[in-house]
Amino acid sequence: MNDEDRNTQSTNKGNDKESETRLMGAERLVGNDVCNENGENLGNIKEIMLDTNTGNVCYAVLSFGGILGIGSKLFAVPWNRLKLDAERKYFVLNVDKDRLKNAPGFDKNHWPDMGDKSWENQMHFYYAATK
Repeated sequence: MNDEDRNTQSTNKGNDKESETRLMGAERLVGNDVCNENGENLGNIKEIMLDTNTGNVCYAVLSFGGILGIGSKLFAVPWNRLKLDAERKYFVLNVDKDRLKNAPGFDKNHWPDMGDKSWENQMHFYYAATK
């Protein structure tokens, strides 16, 4: 089913923007741009990480830097730090570009153990996110 089909068959048929974007398929979110509040591009969403025990979305894995994806760094950002700007069609992460450059990250071939509690605490602390 493509986006057009999915949009017309949505069970979320409210009249406001929040209703239109409250429930979205994860596939539709991957590839979305992420910008800070100043409109600076911080990369895009490469992956959505779910807690399979609770069903909650935990992290968005962002790709930042590099050229055409080469040399880019990946960052796991707590999902509750992202806000969808439906009008501009991107996510907003209230982080300065330089802070993101210095954030704990990883490369595409060496992912961290995201189930490790100390790693989870480090990510939530760095992004001042609630659990």
